[in-house]
Amino acid sequence: MLDNRLKKIAELVSGEGIAVDVGTDHAYLAAELITSGKCSKVIASDVKEGPLSSARSTVEKYGIQDSVELILSDGLKNVPHEGVSDIVIAGMGGETIAAIIEGADMESFGSEDIHWILQPMTKPEVLRKKLNEYGFIVWQEYAVEEPDKLYIVMEAQYNPYMPTRITEAESIRGFFAEDDPVGEKYREREAQKLEKISSSLEGADDRYGAQHYAALACKLRNGIEGVKISDIKEYLDSIYPFSLQEKWDNSGYLVESAVQECERVVLSLDITNDVVDEAFHKDAELIISHHPVIFEPRRRITRNDPVYKLIESGIGALCMHTNLDIAKGGTNGVILDKMSKRLNVDSEPEFFEELGEDKGLGWIISLKEGVALRELAGVCKEIFGCEYVRTTHDSGTDISRIALCSGSGGSMLGLAAEKGCDAFITGDVKHDVWIDAANCGISLLDCGHFHTENIALLELRRVLEERFPQLDIEIAECSTDPCEYV
Repeated sequence: MLDNRLKKIAELVSGEGIAVDVGTDHAYLAAELITSGKCSKVIASDVKEGPLSSARSTVEKYGIQDSVELILSDGLKNVPHEGVSDIVIAGMGGETIAAIIEGADMESFGSEDIHWILQPMTKPEVLRKKLNEYGFIVWQEYAVEEPDKLYIVMEAQYNPYMPTRITEAESIRGFFAEDDPVGEKYREREAQKLEKISSSLEGADDRYGAQHYAALACKLRNGIEGVKISDIKEYLDSIYPFSLQEKWDNSGYLVESAVQECERVVLSLDITNDVVDEAFHKDAELIISHHPVIFEPRRRITRNDPVYKLIESGIGALCMHTNLDIAKGGTNGVILDKMSKRLNVDSEPEFFEELGEDKGLGWIISLKEGVALRELAGVCKEIFGCEYVRTTHDSGTDISRIALCSGSGGSMLGLAAEKGCDAFITGDVKHDVWIDAANCGISLLDCGHFHTENIALLELRRVLEERFPQLDIEIAECSTDPCEYV
């Protein structure tokens, strides 16, 4: 009566109490659980009357009307919780299963004794992430094979007191036993899909996405492996030399990790308490940031200081500030690359502030055809992902020579004027700089300190995943604009 998928689900049901089959369809699972003697009662629910009618026919066929209760219910909303030991939600998309669980009354169904058996037909990675957000632990998974198909069956438990947050790589890789050959077959299939996505993105000139999906495919096949933190530091130093940093800066390995190797790295613009918490809950051993977590000398470290939390959590902090801004492939290099792809550039870019020895801070580009200020502002919004761009009043003159510098570059306005620029793109512009820009006739575009620098995190992830594809590297969800705009 049952295919391999439903047989596996029936095998996993504990039989210690009432089993609930959400979205029962034909009630085949309910019939198996009762006729085999594994359960004495099953609640079979569905959101539509049609499937319930089919279920009723199955129940009558096997003469188990006294043991199977059929309920019309949207998910678990009309299902009683008394005596329930197992909840099965199978044969639906991962997003649908997640929505059913999100809509469930966890005051009723939130017992840690309830055994959840979930079988997503699509997007299991979405379900894993959502379960983690909702306070569930997926403690075992199984891959079940049918002719030309592989199905995933998950065993989960509600435990909101477990703070661990799974990463993207973990949500795709799943939680199969190491000796599960069908699980390995599933991972290989998924790795091939990711490689196809990577190739497509490479063809579309999305090098960030292409490298990321290639690295995810590697982790699916080979797992997540540790790398010496010293090797990571040495590699980054070879691309963004720490020797490039300004004299007043404090880039470097500022807080040492409690361990010498790491498997998980979190990238962030700033190291805030929220970022440290996120890294801790994702079991990351290292945070790599742009802004130094230690800048000015400290006479005292308080409990609300991120440095305190880093040391308490044993998490290291590797910070790359002005060396990342100055290195050719760093923050300003990323902006230059994106601007050059969006605008019709006439010649090779020039250094904005020349530092000697073929080094510079920021860039100047010249366009073959001028653009209007509002058009340039629209390009900036798309590139930086910012909600607003502050600009000087539009003089109506087209812009053809543009200076750009990430972060807080307002003090460089005079240099932009000296070098004959029509416009200057930066962030964090103070009031007096706006006045100066108007007086000297330069169009000024303030795209925000956060947005002009956070853009570099994708490039950081790309270069790290290219060299260390086995590392689990996440851009911090908490690396967000610290301001709201109302």
